[in-house]
Formats: sequence, C-alpha cells, structure tokens
Amino acid sequence: MLVLAIAMLAGMVRGMVGFAMPMIFVSGLSTLLPPDWALAGLILPTLVTNGMQALRHGAEAAVRSIRRFRVFLLFKLVWLLATSQLETRIPASIFLLLIAVPVVAFAAIQLLGGRSRLGHASSRSDALVGAFADGVGGMSGVWGPPIVAYLNALNTPKRDQMRIQGVIYGLGAVALAHLGSGVLRSETLPLSLVLILPAAIGMWLGGRWQDRIDQNVFRKLTLIVLLLAGLNLLLRALMG
Repeated sequence: MLVLAIAMLAGMVRGMVGFAMPMIFVSGLSTLLPPDWALAGLILPTLVTNGMQALRHGAEAAVRSIRRFRVFLLFKLVWLLATSQLETRIPASIFLLLIAVPVVAFAAIQLLGGRSRLGHASSRSDALVGAFADGVGGMSGVWGPPIVAYLNALNTPKRDQMRIQGVIYGLGAVALAHLGSGVLRSETLPLSLVLILPAAIGMWLGGRWQDRIDQNVFRKLTLIVLLLAGLNLLLRALMG
C-alpha cells in the first residue's frame, strides 16, 4: 500500500507542475525496496505519464511544441548520446552539483521576490540550455530541473509549460529505456506494470487541480517543487 501511495503521490505532483516524478519515485521507493527495484518500478509509469502529459492537449499541440523547441531537442539528443558514454568515468556528484547549485539559487531568488526573466527564447539559448541539461543529465541521470528553470525564466504559460515538458521528457524516454535495460526483468516487470495505474490516476488528479489555479500560483508551486528538487540533488551530491 505504501508503494502504491508513493506512485500516486509522484503522479499527482507531476500532474500539478509537470516534473519531479522520478525524484519522488526513487526517493520514496528506495526507502522500502532495493535500489534496482525502485528504478524498475519507475520506468513504465514514467513512460506512460510522459505520453499523457505530452498529448493532454492533443497531438497537434504536441507537434507545435516539437517545432518550437526543435533546436533544444536536437542539442539535447546530441549531448545526451555524447555524455552518456562518460557516466562511468566522471563522478556523478560533480554533475549533480552543477545542476543543484544554480537551480537552488534560481528558485530561492524567485521565491524571495527576485525576477530573473529572459525577454524571449532564441535558438542560441535553446541550444545552450539543451546542451547543458543533457550534458549533465547524460552523466547524472537528472535533466528536469534545468529545463524547468529555463521555462520559468521565459515565463512560459502553464499549459504550454506542461505540454513542452511532456514532449521533452517523452522524447528522452530512449535514455530511460537504456538505463532500465538491466533492471527491468522478469522479477521486477510486474511491479512496474502495477504502478502504472496509481501513477496515472495521481497525474489525472494533479492535472485537474492544476487546471483550477492561475498562472501566478502555478509558477510559485513550480518554484517550490524546483527548490525541493534542487536541495535533494545537492544532498545527493554532498553524500557522494
């Protein structure tokens, strides 16, 4: 029952702000299950909710997001493939720090009333953020927080932000499948299958609540979750 509750909570948070599902899944399940089982439990629910999030407003809207962020996605893919080959050579803690420190600083400044806004997106900024997010993501397994910080700095409307995150994470599912190739096996597959339903229900509930809040509340909620995610990464980095 605790495992099912964790899956539903992870889905609800993702439905509300669009990210942090892997962090909640792995952190929660790891307290109850071995690490490889926790990772296996995450894989299929994440793939399914990626699709739900990307296609919530229809396939046409998802295609528009792909076109808008095509430079970002291209650099994301190239750097993911390049840096994933280095994950066993460089300590992940270094790259977790590279993500955690700027993310925590950005979220804290924004919540305290600061305004770090980008006037508009450009191909150059898309390329830089895409390369950074998957440069560190390919080696540490974490790329959501830099993407969310970037979308917040652009003051992206909540519906667009949710869909864009779904598209970006969905197209990155190949990395998740690669990561899970050794842990998703006959013993762990049933767990991952069972957790699809509570995660999907949680995401639906979170999405219903997100529809009722305005842009400012959504932005503050996103920043709070982003700050917690950054602090979680910072703790992981410091603990080695």
